[in-house]
Amino acid sequence: MKEAPIKYFINSDVKIENNAVEELHRLLEINDTIEMLQKHEPGYFDDADTAVLEVAITPDFHKGSGIPVGTTLFTRGFVLPQAIGNDINCGMRLYVTDLDEEQVRANLDAIERNIRHVFFEGGRNIPMTRHMREKMLKEGLIGILDSHKEARGEGIWRYYNEGQQEQDLNQVDKMGSFIADATIGLDDFLGPTELSRDAQIGSLGGGNHFFEIQVVQKVHHGAVASQWGLKEGQVVLMIHTGSVALGYHSGAWIKEMLKKMYPSSLKHPENGMYPLPLSERFAAQWSAFWSLLHNAANFAFANRLMLGLMMYKSLSDVLGDFEQKLLYDAPHNYLWEERLEDMQGFLHRKGSCTAKSAEQMMGTPFQYTGEPVFIPGSMGSHSFILAGLGNRESLFSASHGAGRALSRGDAVKVDDARFRKFLGQFRVINPIDPKRADLRGRSDILKKWEDELKKEAPFAYKDITPVIQSHVDYGMAAIVAEVAPIATVKG
Repeated sequence: MKEAPIKYFINSDVKIENNAVEELHRLLEINDTIEMLQKHEPGYFDDADTAVLEVAITPDFHKGSGIPVGTTLFTRGFVLPQAIGNDINCGMRLYVTDLDEEQVRANLDAIERNIRHVFFEGGRNIPMTRHMREKMLKEGLIGILDSHKEARGEGIWRYYNEGQQEQDLNQVDKMGSFIADATIGLDDFLGPTELSRDAQIGSLGGGNHFFEIQVVQKVHHGAVASQWGLKEGQVVLMIHTGSVALGYHSGAWIKEMLKKMYPSSLKHPENGMYPLPLSERFAAQWSAFWSLLHNAANFAFANRLMLGLMMYKSLSDVLGDFEQKLLYDAPHNYLWEERLEDMQGFLHRKGSCTAKSAEQMMGTPFQYTGEPVFIPGSMGSHSFILAGLGNRESLFSASHGAGRALSRGDAVKVDDARFRKFLGQFRVINPIDPKRADLRGRSDILKKWEDELKKEAPFAYKDITPVIQSHVDYGMAAIVAEVAPIATVKG
């Protein structure tokens, strides 16, 4: 087996879990699979040096589903689609506003009612034509910019400002637009020619996804904070979600395609991981893969944009018009074609985000600051805004969160007193309002509500402080500001 060097960027205050290490080593058995294919299937790969070449582990490293969260891989001669998971382009979007904390807290009950209506109770009104959906899936945010007028300003499109959105493209990784040649298996989603609504766009999804109203509690780097429009006491809006059902569609389609490609004469990989070669032999599958990947990624960018517009409506209906400027939007479940020194290959990130230096961000709004990096704490705890430092050894990567301390199953078992204390301290808004009169006596519904919140409560996650300190210690990113939650919206 070709050994891929594994580098850990985790200080001594962060526990490294054995089950995550074991999962990582199982994943890297992909190099054994490649050697076997090269031996028994000549021509499967065009490049004789095909392999996983480098692995970087970020401080929020923990067990995932086949690949640990917090893993970055650099491969040559192939891509490993399963190494980014099915939530393709799960990522973060952050808006800076001119609201202050008191404005929001003084009106929080009314804001909560608005959010619950817009996000969960039929107020999500995002009509699109078939052409608009196709443009979105093939061209991302640029496709939306080109076609948005077909919606005639109905519903949430009332809040879509063409000039602002054109400017915001520069604040999104790759302008939020990965070009796809086709839309594969998505005819039902594309829908009718005329305006129609669907259940996907503008949805948070489950798990650790959230939309949080936050306040800047402390500025650590005044010069960068000033350039990014951040100041203490100011309200910011942080979104963490991805491609939801469309990502799972693309992921399932890709995996099935890879399994069919795999030689029937050979034993299938024990780790369930299938490589997709960069080769003439599989040119058709290669093309289909990128279309499927880009369809899901473009949807995720659009989804975060629509959630931002939905929050603007929820707040402005109570507080009046306010300024909401995009700071940045970037994926942490994705892959990029990259050149490292003289080596052309592919960077796969699963639960790790890009953290490029100012020099690497030349030609963007971040050429004097470095790339914005958002590392949220658990629900109800502090999050951090950082600036990337372009650490080559870490494959220019940083954490995407604090990392789980308890599995979701174990988190549900936490005693009720601890959970009640959490609920008493934080405002959590989700589809179920436990105060509703018609839910009294519905212990089945309320139990399910409690269990879902327990899975993502602070006690289920590691302390974020040593995770952030690891980034400082290893020169991965510099702390710009610390933010605290005012209210958290969960799907």
